[in-house]
Amino acid sequence: MGEKATLQAGTVGSGLFYIRRAEGRGMSRGSLMNQLFRTKNVTAEDINKGDLKRCLSAFDLTLLGVGAIIGAGIFVLTGRAAATEAGPAITLSFVIAGIACACAALAYAELASTVGGAGSAYAYGYAGLGEFPAWVIGWMLILEYTVAISTVAVGWSGYFNNGLQALFGAGLPEYLLHGPWEAAGGIVNLPAFVIVAALGLLLARGAKVSARFNAVMVLVKVSAILLFLAVAIGHLDPSNWSPYIPPEVTDADGRTHFGFQGVLTGAATIFFAYIGFDAVSTAAEECENPGRDLPIGIIGSLAICTLLYMAVSGVLTGIVPYSELNTPSPVASALLKIGQGWAAGLISIGAVAGLTTVMLVLYFGITRILFAISRDGLLPPFFSHVSEATKSPVRVIVLIGVVMCGLAGFLPLHRLAELTNIGTLGAFVVVCAGVITLRRTHPHLPRGFRAPFGPVIPVLGIGFCLWLMVSLRHETWQAFGVWLIAGLCIYFGYSMRHSRLAEQSATGGA
Repeated sequence: MGEKATLQAGTVGSGLFYIRRAEGRGMSRGSLMNQLFRTKNVTAEDINKGDLKRCLSAFDLTLLGVGAIIGAGIFVLTGRAAATEAGPAITLSFVIAGIACACAALAYAELASTVGGAGSAYAYGYAGLGEFPAWVIGWMLILEYTVAISTVAVGWSGYFNNGLQALFGAGLPEYLLHGPWEAAGGIVNLPAFVIVAALGLLLARGAKVSARFNAVMVLVKVSAILLFLAVAIGHLDPSNWSPYIPPEVTDADGRTHFGFQGVLTGAATIFFAYIGFDAVSTAAEECENPGRDLPIGIIGSLAICTLLYMAVSGVLTGIVPYSELNTPSPVASALLKIGQGWAAGLISIGAVAGLTTVMLVLYFGITRILFAISRDGLLPPFFSHVSEATKSPVRVIVLIGVVMCGLAGFLPLHRLAELTNIGTLGAFVVVCAGVITLRRTHPHLPRGFRAPFGPVIPVLGIGFCLWLMVSLRHETWQAFGVWLIAGLCIYFGYSMRHSRLAEQSATGGA
């Protein structure tokens, strides 16, 4: 009367898969569920397999993480979140967001050293939760990275134009700094368009060339941050930190600001500042020793950046009143207010370098995610083609670059920035759940790194990330829902039928 399940194994692509097949009555419902939640089996050899060139060390990965994390968050969002949401308690917001990221980072490190692969959270979800959850998280990652890169490109454009004005006394005309659908009514955001195209050309040359460029830019922006701390620390005014948590206020639209809820909203907002350490895991197939190097790169980069964020946010709100920090370039503006114009100019150079590396590493990450999804058959083979010359997925680099050039150059993106946060938080939830699931289903699988305290860390990670997701605005959830519906249409219209696991199931059943 019931249905019988059998386990069928086989090799497809670069990994070993297993498929749970249903037989007997109830086949229709059981078969659908089996298709949706079929998983990749994980073997000890999978972590060292891959089609891409292995050339990155633990030091390269740590710099990739720092390159991706430090950027728009420290140079832009810190001041904005302090001025509109948290006040001086922005440091507490960074602590809350940092704890959530720390839990997720430990989970990422364990799965990266165990599962590996270029797909990051998508690959971990495929191994632990099943194909459909993996597709959903992959679709969320595509949203996260695409919107993040395009949004940062617009911020880069502003800093670049400020630099032109400082150096030459004049910048680009307004119609070359705004797209046609922005309030300013321009033609194209030319600097944003050009920087995305230039980074695509750099990535097409290979991972090692990109890593060397990233290392130079990281040195520039970290030097700029240390310069800010050295110059500003002598101008601290403790009265600017009082009250530490400003009293809650409600605006005309009914939105609340400040108070402890403001601290939470600030944490959800500045979560954008931590996005990047997860991009390190997309380099799994290009690591020299992924089982050792990935955990070092992920945890090391997050630790370095958290300390810098805490220091900068504390000093920034200590040298000027938090209410004056709602500007496109709060760090440089604060230095100008205390009469340190020479340092403000150098900080702007560091900001340009910082935003450049953020875009570079996230661009690297999204191409590897699309590559991994395509290799599993959930997207067309076009996305997983690897260049013989550079051993990089050049086709997908070009295609996604064209899309992001269009977004950054022509569309208003400020309202989409929070979509990056919700996509990232959702990915972190899946990664933490994947740790718990794989420990239960594959308890003896060798792990290069194991998150401490049993299931406590991943459970805390899930809780913190869901808490921050709830703190985001309703408009963000609505836009996110539209994106997920589009992803469901693609999965049921194409991905489920072309999945490599589906092909293996059909072959085995013939």
